[in-house]
Amino acid sequence: MTDPAVTAPHGRGAGAWSLIHAERAALAADLGDMTDERWQTQSLCAGLTVREVLAHLTAGASLNTVRWMAGVIRCRFDFDKQVAMRLAEQLGRTPAETLERFRRVVPSTTKPPLPALAMLGETVVHGEDIRRPLGIRRDHPVEVVTQVAEYYRGSDLVVLAKGRVDGLRLVADDGPFTTGSGPLVSGPTLSLVMAMTGRATYCDELDGDGAELLRSRCETV
Repeated sequence: MTDPAVTAPHGRGAGAWSLIHAERAALAADLGDMTDERWQTQSLCAGLTVREVLAHLTAGASLNTVRWMAGVIRCRFDFDKQVAMRLAEQLGRTPAETLERFRRVVPSTTKPPLPALAMLGETVVHGEDIRRPLGIRRDHPVEVVTQVAEYYRGSDLVVLAKGRVDGLRLVADDGPFTTGSGPLVSGPTLSLVMAMTGRATYCDELDGDGAELLRSRCETV
């Protein structure tokens, strides 16, 4: 039987949270046997280790609208400063503590003032920011990454995505996702999502006349 959480239209409500919780649980499981040394691996997020990115995900799952706004005011509307502050709050003293803090928020439905689908996107994208440098592979359900792609194609809210793929036609070769018009960029849905959000390394998995243009936008935008 098909999981109704996967097929819920646009991942709204309880369906989105079910997918978020599953993605968090999978990431926690993937990181369960890491040595302290591997936790210092540089992630795909510039300047952050995989441990720090995990702490960032914990922070996002621990921050409601009131605390988010209080932090914005405290940081004088410097959003990058608030991200760094909240990350530091969740890092813990050791990698084991970082992971344990993340495990505690796996079932959380707390979020900043963002759509639940944005939280799903954050979980998938930052999960890959962590896994890719560590050589860990996750076969995300195509229904999940399709919903994330559908969200990012129309949003620049948290990360520039809609603007990055403007004037390009994106077509997944493993699922139903397609968007835009112009030079073609085709490949796995996950790779399209990661390129849409600026991860140039995933452009190696994309084909089409527009692939190099998208790569250049990842590197300069």
